[in-house]
Amino acid sequence: MTKNLKISLALVAVVLAVVAALLAANRTPDATSDASANAGADAEVAPADVLVRKDSHRLSTAKDGKVTVVEFLDLECESCRAAFPVVEQLRKEYEGRVTFVMRYFPIPSHRNAELAARAVEAAAAQGKLEAMYQKMYETQESWGDQQVSHEKTFRGFAEELGLDMKKFEADWKDPATAKRVEKDRKDGLALGVQGTPTFFINGQRPQIQSEADFKAAIEAELAK
Repeated sequence: MTKNLKISLALVAVVLAVVAALLAANRTPDATSDASANAGADAEVAPADVLVRKDSHRLSTAKDGKVTVVEFLDLECESCRAAFPVVEQLRKEYEGRVTFVMRYFPIPSHRNAELAARAVEAAAAQGKLEAMYQKMYETQESWGDQQVSHEKTFRGFAEELGLDMKKFEADWKDPATAKRVEKDRKDGLALGVQGTPTFFINGQRPQIQSEADFKAAIEAELAK
């Protein structure tokens, strides 16, 4: 075998390996993606009773209920953290006109994502969902993307927020809390969510590449 032929075969093998890896990643329903996760969505409207459950967390509520933004998020996802200030800004800008709903979608490969979601849920039982949700993103760089448990870190957050620690511990470790988080994740999978953050606006998944795209999609629904 000539030297050139060996090099050519090696290059072909590398290309095939890369293609196989990409195809495998695209088949993985729990693969984390960035805000462009919405880019491949079609125009099909998601079932309203699955998209927003009676117990889904509404961060902001519009009285007329005309426009609802739903985000499936992973508290350990860096792209979700990057989207967080944009969502907070839009909540302020559209206060009273747009409902914003938060739903959990912890990625299994993220060591602390599900634990963080349960901590937020346990804080919600004491009226501190938003405070804990914000704290998770504000501190994510210190605990995210690590393969060690940050249970102690999250317990510290609960103490900082002044929660009843006995109740927090009980709710945090309650199987019902884990079931609540998993229910959100399963709904996301049923709706075709493949990565985080994934946004739905009035049941549709618009192509969102920037804050301008996000606002345009909301404005289009408000104008109807």
